[in-house]
Amino acid sequence: MAMIGFLILFPLAVALVLLLVRQNQARNVIVCASAAAIAVASIGFCLANLGAGWVGLQFHTPIVDYACMAISVALAAIILYFGILYRNVPTIVLAVVQVIGSAVFELGFAHGVHVAESLYYDSLSLLMTFIIGVVGTGICVYALGYMEDFQAHQPEGSKDRRPMFFAIMFAFLSAMYLIVFSNNMLWMFTGWEVTTVCSFLLIGFTRTDEAIKNAFRQIIMNIIGGIAFLVALYCIVLQMGTLSLRDFIEAGSAYPLIVMLPVCCLALAGLTKAAQMPFHTWLLGAMVAPTPTSALLHSSTMVKAGVFLLVKLAPVFNVCPLPSIMVVLVGGITFLLCSFMAISQSNAKRVLAYSTIANLGLIVACAGVGTPEAVWAACFLILFHAIAKSLLFLCVGTAEHHIGSRNIEDMDLLFERMPRLARFMMLGIMVMFIAPLGMLMAKWATLVSFADSGQIALVIILGFGSAATFFFWAKWLGKLAGIAACDKNVELDVHKSEWTALMLMVVLAVLACVGLPIISTVLIEPYVYSVAAVVANPTLMALYAFGGQDISGTNLWISALLAIIVIVMLFAGVGRRGKEKPAQIYLAGASVDNSRRTFRNSLSGETAATSRNWYLDSTFGEARIKPVGEWMCGILIVIALVLSTTGLPILM
Repeated sequence: MAMIGFLILFPLAVALVLLLVRQNQARNVIVCASAAAIAVASIGFCLANLGAGWVGLQFHTPIVDYACMAISVALAAIILYFGILYRNVPTIVLAVVQVIGSAVFELGFAHGVHVAESLYYDSLSLLMTFIIGVVGTGICVYALGYMEDFQAHQPEGSKDRRPMFFAIMFAFLSAMYLIVFSNNMLWMFTGWEVTTVCSFLLIGFTRTDEAIKNAFRQIIMNIIGGIAFLVALYCIVLQMGTLSLRDFIEAGSAYPLIVMLPVCCLALAGLTKAAQMPFHTWLLGAMVAPTPTSALLHSSTMVKAGVFLLVKLAPVFNVCPLPSIMVVLVGGITFLLCSFMAISQSNAKRVLAYSTIANLGLIVACAGVGTPEAVWAACFLILFHAIAKSLLFLCVGTAEHHIGSRNIEDMDLLFERMPRLARFMMLGIMVMFIAPLGMLMAKWATLVSFADSGQIALVIILGFGSAATFFFWAKWLGKLAGIAACDKNVELDVHKSEWTALMLMVVLAVLACVGLPIISTVLIEPYVYSVAAVVANPTLMALYAFGGQDISGTNLWISALLAIIVIVMLFAGVGRRGKEKPAQIYLAGASVDNSRRTFRNSLSGETAATSRNWYLDSTFGEARIKPVGEWMCGILIVIALVLSTTGLPILM
């Protein structure tokens, strides 16, 4: 109890302190020390409770309920203020609807509902605790150096708003802990809305027209999800008289028809937070924010809250056909089409954004299937995605500051200009799509779960989507791996805080790949056993335990050993720069000017040697694919909500 209270309240206290600290050195000390304390506490909490099933903690006080109501009012006031300031009518209307709905619910319906075990933890909470506490704080440390450079590039005399930036980052971490530890769904809803408003403030941080536009797009879409969450709370209280997440999931697993509407509403909330089509554009818009914001939203916090809720609901999806179909199809379509659209992007951050949305779609589809294998795969997808994407976003941010571009085509010779960073970036890319590194093993488990559950359409979607994934990652990896000559090393002045965070992500990626079988045994499998009651069912246990044909423990250990070999080969020679003599450029034996990369062609003319990727915009461009996905997923969501409201799903 004390440790959970620390993890929730300490980042909030740090946020309040950082809001007041203006001195740069003092801020650096506070952020580093606080990040270390949160990371150590998170790791210690995880290690102390490895293998835990569901552990409820009896804690309830009206003070917290009133605090949640006060926070809801404060959040609504912030949204209304900015909506009025920028004359954004949809934001104002939605904020008024939500604040009235929240006030009526908390004062009129939830006031007498008592949840004895308001806090809890299980193995999925431990996984999320590790991601928030280690990956999230690592991003905060990285932001110290990055935001120093960011501020240096601002017009002279502009106000230093870094205190607000770092305060919001730590408030974000506090809200995420509240989400993953709350069995009281009212408390979870409060954390849910805090992440929405923090995201809004971070996306609009630069206050440019584009940033403000994208921030309002985010807040509108996520308020829609928040209202759906609120509708689910009304239904749960009126139908079941409880706000306990565990009681709701158990009742839904036993009597799926009575929870059809609230499950669909909670699924809609999860889809908006996880940026699934047709709500994916808010995450693309987040790219205008400083890189630490992109990394925080895309990896360890905002979007992970959405998939966390959906994975928690997996036991209900497994027996409740209507919301399961909605979630599976929306996730599958999003994975396929966003993977295709990533092919047409040359902007590195947009490639990462589309890849993020696509991978979240795969996690969503696994949650929708709801089988033990699918939940196992979803948990590993969450872990590897959080680590690899954090590493890649931070690498792109550092590269952009030092080569002046985030375009993949401008990353020629990055292996020579920024040798250590290029290796880090290559590791992140390889973790995402190359065997035997972790993400591909999780995708293989996903394929097995889809095949075993008879989801043939999802198997096809996974096949084509993974082919697209190979296409856009291989292009980028090829750019990074190309070496034509020794160039000036521009990574010598990278801030120590950036190197610290990048090294942390690299170590986490290596440990996750090498330790995959151990993580499966001590963290992932206990969660699946606890929620699916696999231990009590020998048939299901044999189906899930991965001791058989497809993804056995032996295969996981073989994968771990091969990962060690790949990683050693990638980082061999690091630190030996300068000992080799550079070779002259060789251009087919007919060089004209090596410095300009020109050679004499077959017609005795001069040709510049260039390498450029294919982006196939006419085939995979956003203008062609985006409307298709938005309409398909939008129609699926509307049909599911209508059917769950009218009661027609009973006929299923």
